[in-house]
Amino acid sequence: MKIATFNANSIRSRDKIISDWIRAEQPDILCLQETKVQDKDFPVKGFTDLGYKVIFRGQKAYNGVAIASRHPFSDVRLNLKDTEEGQARFVSAIIDDVNVINAYVPQGFAPGTDKFRYKLEWLQDLLAHIDRNYNNAMPVIMTGDFNVALEPIDLYDPEGMKGEVGFHPDEQDMIRRFMDWGFIDIFRVHHKEGGQYTFWDYRIPNGFKRNMGWRIDYIFATKPLADKLTRVWIDKEPRAREKPSDHTFLVAEFDVGQF
Repeated sequence: MKIATFNANSIRSRDKIISDWIRAEQPDILCLQETKVQDKDFPVKGFTDLGYKVIFRGQKAYNGVAIASRHPFSDVRLNLKDTEEGQARFVSAIIDDVNVINAYVPQGFAPGTDKFRYKLEWLQDLLAHIDRNYNNAMPVIMTGDFNVALEPIDLYDPEGMKGEVGFHPDEQDMIRRFMDWGFIDIFRVHHKEGGQYTFWDYRIPNGFKRNMGWRIDYIFATKPLADKLTRVWIDKEPRAREKPSDHTFLVAEFDVGQF
């Protein structure tokens, strides 16, 4: 099973990057964040033409999440809470007995602000949802843009960014609570070194070429799947293309047999 996650930063602006990548890599599952499109305008045909089914929840110009799969969906959920939420940040489904969660965590703006508190509350709600609906003996994958660098090796300037949004201990403590629950940060299973990033800010001059990045996109897996991990990598090539997203693809392969 090959699964990938990608913050598209506007799915319609990255349609060629996404379609080219799908043709080249043929993932079983692709989780997308920041699609920035209303549901009525979501480019479904672009996925069906490639042989993928797709589920999504969006809103105009902001947020938005989707899961594309070569295999059928069941138990689809488009809201984190039982009531419809104003921000499109969560989608989940079962895909051939694998529980897949895709999340776009709020950025948080700055510590001490209402947006930062909302980020922590949203993560707490996500953890509570997981605790209610899953257990760590189940095959569960959680992907997405979490807008948190967990360790100093996960960003280019840990001293300069210490205590700032995206590298604040309160955020890091929340991510570690997911890991205490039973999720494994599978990228770190195979890659212990620094300098491995998934996001390079547009605003930093030549930030990508200088590798001034952050690792804020994750694929988490419970032990039944993490034990079957065969390969995980960051595909930087799409970030070097013309008009790229500020993120790139994170990809993992598991030896779980045929779907």
